[in-house]
Amino acid sequence: MLAIKTILKYLIGTFLVIQLIQVDIDTDTKADKSLEIQAPAKVMAILKKSCYDCHSYEVNLPWYSYVAPFSWSVSRHVDLGRQWVNFSIWNSYTDEQKDKKLGEFYKAVYLAMPLAGYVKMHPEADLTKEERTYLREWTGKAPF
Repeated sequence: MLAIKTILKYLIGTFLVIQLIQVDIDTDTKADKSLEIQAPAKVMAILKKSCYDCHSYEVNLPWYSYVAPFSWSVSRHVDLGRQWVNFSIWNSYTDEQKDKKLGEFYKAVYLAMPLAGYVKMHPEADLTKEERTYLREWTGKAPF
């Protein structure tokens, strides 16, 4: 029994100490609205529902994004998502970059997005088969 209490104390202590290691998830950047992607209303609704939390500056952070070690994962996903494509600054990309990103978007929507772990915590973000098809058709890209 003493060993369990000792282990529990170390676990709680470790959890409390890691709270001191905070990461900054940028939620303050306000991009020029003229740079935001311009798409049909249905596409925008789908993007805002399923993509914007990681692929824009319009991030809606859940409570667990303030608790380490979950905050580390959320921060990493948002950083990587914005590096891949940031819909808040879409119109700052060159035509060549947009074309490439639309091709990658087509594949991502078909294969992996939104991420299963994200959907588990945000079931409302899951894409229906019809939404996936609509987004892929909107890209104007051919199947890979």
